[in-house]
Amino acid sequence: MIAEHEIEPIRGLPGQLPPGERILWQGSPEWRTLARTAFHTRGIAAYFAILTGVALVTGAGAFGVVATGASGIVAVALLNLLAWATARGAVYTLTDRRVVLRIGVALPKCINLPLASIGSVDLAMRPGGNGDVALAVEGAQALGYAALWPHARAWHVARPQPMLRSIAQADRVGAMIARHCLAAQPGGSFSPAAAATTGDLPPKAIAA
Repeated sequence: MIAEHEIEPIRGLPGQLPPGERILWQGSPEWRTLARTAFHTRGIAAYFAILTGVALVTGAGAFGVVATGASGIVAVALLNLLAWATARGAVYTLTDRRVVLRIGVALPKCINLPLASIGSVDLAMRPGGNGDVALAVEGAQALGYAALWPHARAWHVARPQPMLRSIAQADRVGAMIARHCLAAQPGGSFSPAAAATTGDLPPKAIAA
């Protein structure tokens, strides 16, 4: 399911497509949203702003105030840089047979998720159409939370769920994945609680 790669014959994929398989969609995280949601840059900035305010109130001196503020600026800048590199190194691919996550900065790897192994597709939208699509994998899996992060659903550590993070038109992409999961799992059904807002199929499919 997980493969290391050095040379991509097709962007985002570890090898040539098998005969008959075709790419339906490709995308990558939007790094600014990824920085806010996965690396919590706003929370870190607020934390250092509070520390700087405390330093001012308690009379820590000019050096202490400047050092605290500068530390916050450096921390947020480094987290933004990490988010940019993470987004730049990530390519999400949907074919008519699988979902492939090419992720990693220093050591890129590809994670292949056959559509028949995806039990549910969950959607979290944000204003503007940006959002996350989480994939619950059924059966035995060799996916580790640390190996997936930040492309993993928060708090699902025991059974990690790969997640397409901070992608544009997430509702449309989630609906596409759900539809093709059902094509690969004829016995599956849609969750009535997850209706898509686009008029396409609901972005949550549950295997029967």
